[in-house]
Amino acid sequence: MTASTPEAAPIADDDLVNLLAELVRCESPDPPGRETEIAECIRERLEGHGIEAVLDEFAPGRANLLGRVEGTGERPALVFSAHMDTMPPGTQPWRHGPYSGTVEEGRMYGRGTCDMKSGLAAMIAAAVALKDAPEPLEGDLVLAFSGGESSNCLGAKVFAKNGALDGAGALLVGEPSSLKVLTAEKGALWLRVTAHGRSGHASGGPGDEANAILKLVSHLDRLRNLPVLAGEHPLLGSASVGVGRIDGGTAVNMTPDRCDAEIDVRFLPDQDPDAIERAMAEVAGNNLEIERIDCKPAVETPVDHPFVATCLDACAGELGAADGPYGVSYFSDSSVLVPAFGLPRVIVGPGELGLSGAHDEYCEIEKLHAAARIFQRIATLTLGGDAAY
Repeated sequence: MTASTPEAAPIADDDLVNLLAELVRCESPDPPGRETEIAECIRERLEGHGIEAVLDEFAPGRANLLGRVEGTGERPALVFSAHMDTMPPGTQPWRHGPYSGTVEEGRMYGRGTCDMKSGLAAMIAAAVALKDAPEPLEGDLVLAFSGGESSNCLGAKVFAKNGALDGAGALLVGEPSSLKVLTAEKGALWLRVTAHGRSGHASGGPGDEANAILKLVSHLDRLRNLPVLAGEHPLLGSASVGVGRIDGGTAVNMTPDRCDAEIDVRFLPDQDPDAIERAMAEVAGNNLEIERIDCKPAVETPVDHPFVATCLDACAGELGAADGPYGVSYFSDSSVLVPAFGLPRVIVGPGELGLSGAHDEYCEIEKLHAAARIFQRIATLTLGGDAAY
């Protein structure tokens, strides 16, 4: 069954823009998160349209929200996935307040407008449209809105532990994609590398061989250019190794006896993070200690999977032509939900690729509305029924 041509919008254009502004004004930077307020806001909105929604405060001030548009049970559920937390706004002054939701020249500005409250708002709009449709869906539409995605996918891990998405058939993630269809994402292996030295006064101390900072820095290039990281993926390119933080030394005139670096390895679906960590340990030898901080697996849905075709068809139906499939270097809640529930996953979202966490973050209003219609089309193609956004 194909999606019908929209004839009426259950949520008016201004209402969707106002909803996004309301979500942006619910401050939820991670840390500390504080998603309970925005989760309450969304629950009231959903329940006002007759959509069941359960708020789970899994830690003080931190929450997931699980909603459901019930279908007839003839098809497996489709999951709409979005996170409610954002990156912090930073210290640089914004053109508009980071939590203002100001609209100017076809764009809304504010923290989370791109990543990913625009996707969140568009999914809410699509769910309301489907709930108000004259014919019920043939399967449930599940709204899995998480907290703590930026803090190591905390909310997604709670969904996985609780079996919240058991029996679902597919996962649509509203992360920023510029409305491109993304089917692959790199894994993220975070490591802490520590070098030990021997302290002493710089005027006559133990010398460079005991300098922990120099010892660590001398190994960094070797850690970043390991044969185990070689190879190319048709959608993701090559693996990468970034050094995000270095901490060492206590005074300018003291030889540092310890230095730590935190390394971000973005690896490909066919690369084993355990093998990467072992290779780094071999290079480090007795000179460095290596400790795993976190690991999020790479996730990939085959480009010829039927759900990928559905998403491409929905984008083409709205935009005239689909753009994709592609891969992306960021991680999402998919890294937890896909392994936990064995779901095919596609990312489509109105936020701009590369704008996540940026100063003066924004979302184009036109793409916000297009995303809501694309989400509705994907659900209609996947679950049947007839709905108009």
